[in-house]
Amino acid sequence: MKFPPVLPPDAGTAAAARARQDALTKPRGALGRLEDLSVWVAACQGRCPPRQFERSRIVVFAGDHGVARCGVSAYPPQVTAQMVATIDAGGAAINALAGAADATVRVVDLAVDADPLSKHIGAYKIRRSSGNIAKEDALTDDEVVGAVEAGRRIADEEVDTGADLLIAGDMGIGNTTAAAVLVASLTDTEPVAVVGRGTGIDDAGWARKTAAVRDALFRAQSVRPDPVGLLRCCGGADLAAMAGFCAQAAVRRTPLLLDGTAVTAAGLVAERLAPGARQWWQAGHRSPEPAHQLALAALQLDPILDLRMRVGEGTGAAVALLVLRAAVTALSSMATFSSAGVSNRDDGPGAESR
Repeated sequence: MKFPPVLPPDAGTAAAARARQDALTKPRGALGRLEDLSVWVAACQGRCPPRQFERSRIVVFAGDHGVARCGVSAYPPQVTAQMVATIDAGGAAINALAGAADATVRVVDLAVDADPLSKHIGAYKIRRSSGNIAKEDALTDDEVVGAVEAGRRIADEEVDTGADLLIAGDMGIGNTTAAAVLVASLTDTEPVAVVGRGTGIDDAGWARKTAAVRDALFRAQSVRPDPVGLLRCCGGADLAAMAGFCAQAAVRRTPLLLDGTAVTAAGLVAERLAPGARQWWQAGHRSPEPAHQLALAALQLDPILDLRMRVGEGTGAAVALLVLRAAVTALSSMATFSSAGVSNRDDGPGAESR
């Protein structure tokens, strides 16, 4: 499976944005990370100053995982379908936080172990639950290709209808187990160092989760060099679709915010599907999950926030969007030293002779 080459954000616009930042009525660098984020947005948009985001779109990729039957989560598998209904009804954490960030939410059923709530939600459904990766492949060859292509088409749909920023979110009991396997495989990390508490599992649950990751990693040894093969063996339809979505967003030159463990694990695979895609991404936040921190390090992404959030759904990225909006506003709305008639540090005595 091949993606078109990923072109980087515009370097000339980035330089212009940096120069504008240095000319704003503040000490150079005084807005810290906000300055870097504003430069990134400008480069992605190819314009300085950048436009404020007008159609930020959060897509929540939902899917069940057979490994959940191994007792790796504090919640039963039926919660996935129940939460998809809650998101669709507007009552989940992501709906509340998306409203605060002026973003809209779409939920997509890739592999929920239930009938789709509607034709729209289930338009890209691959199967009911991915396989138990501790002892069998998550997907067939055709299913993994279909899931990655679904993610690509979803990204195209959103960009074609005007999305100027994308956020990938996740919903699925057991998905952090599959994500941990992907991260461990791609970062060459032992199971005990990659497995976290997920939904709040106890010590016995952590041991079961670690054992499942160990078994899946053993099965994945032969496919480690092949990102699609890795998704087939130990990923899932939701993770494969997220990988396609993140990669295609970069192909379409659209900025994207990664969320938590599952999304960032998919991003780690997406970077191998479409090298250079990570230049179009920012990490919304850092969760407490070890796998998330390992994936962020491998992608060389510095998270915008660290609020100990671990609910998934795209919530951390939605909160980070508020920060990104502030960065854009500062660069586009602040006065420059010259327009405000404020003396710059280079305007002191003797400036004309230098």
